[in-house]
Amino acid sequence: MASAVAGDVSAGASGSPLVLNRRTGPSNFVRALPPVAVLALVFLYPLALVVQQSVSPDEGGTSLAPYGDVFASASFRSALTTTVWLAAGSTAGCLVLGFVLALVIAFVPFPGARAVARFIDVFLSFPSFLITLALLFVYGTVGMANGVWTDVTGAADGPFHFLTTPWGVLLAEITYFTPFVMRPLLAAFSQLDTAQLEVASSLGAKPARIVRQVILPEALPALAAGGSLVLVMCLNEFGIVLFTGAKGVTTLPMLVYGKAILESDYPAACVVAVVNIAISVGLYSLYRMVSRRVGA
Repeated sequence: MASAVAGDVSAGASGSPLVLNRRTGPSNFVRALPPVAVLALVFLYPLALVVQQSVSPDEGGTSLAPYGDVFASASFRSALTTTVWLAAGSTAGCLVLGFVLALVIAFVPFPGARAVARFIDVFLSFPSFLITLALLFVYGTVGMANGVWTDVTGAADGPFHFLTTPWGVLLAEITYFTPFVMRPLLAAFSQLDTAQLEVASSLGAKPARIVRQVILPEALPALAAGGSLVLVMCLNEFGIVLFTGAKGVTTLPMLVYGKAILESDYPAACVVAVVNIAISVGLYSLYRMVSRRVGA
């Protein structure tokens, strides 16, 4: 037996691959049961209840009538349109602002650049409503900006009231989600060969051309991954819309809240939730595919 083991070791040392046979049998199945049961209980069972409730009208039985009623309602179409354009607009704004800020942090030397880069990591852990409250303190109806305006001009009211509009929600989402684009960009920029930049500069290329032809192609995978993630999170954002107090802005998560809590229409709320989940899962699959291709 010792000679057989020695032969296997010598075979591995000579370069031939060693194949370790994994034991398969009932024991592996038994060990897999607890995590699968926890996953089913915590995630899959509530999701199944939502799907079941979405096909269970108040009259009883099983029917797709709740889907037809929700899809035919103007409130659902308006919420879907608002959700899509807010998510797309926020993602576009995050991509542009995140790319510019990441360029400055990575390639423009200034005191505290490393501290700012580390703060980006800390910022990712902040809750979204905290950023919204900060914007309310600055630009709210009774915020600092309006207070300074009334003190200087003597007017009874300030000019800043945009936070309760869709543009305020857009600003809050761009402010909160931009670091989620900057993080992968900074990681990509740290791996960029600076010799390429030096060669391009020595050949007389302007900074704008260097960014367009050297840096941007290297940043495209990180932009795609960060943008996909931001798009998914914006589609499901609830706290920002709620805390801005934008009463005229109804997204799909807000519609779920209104149908379930305010109207007690649980089948309709579950229908909207199922639609939101389907869109989110589809976009998350796209995000994973992009991340896999760029090695994120």
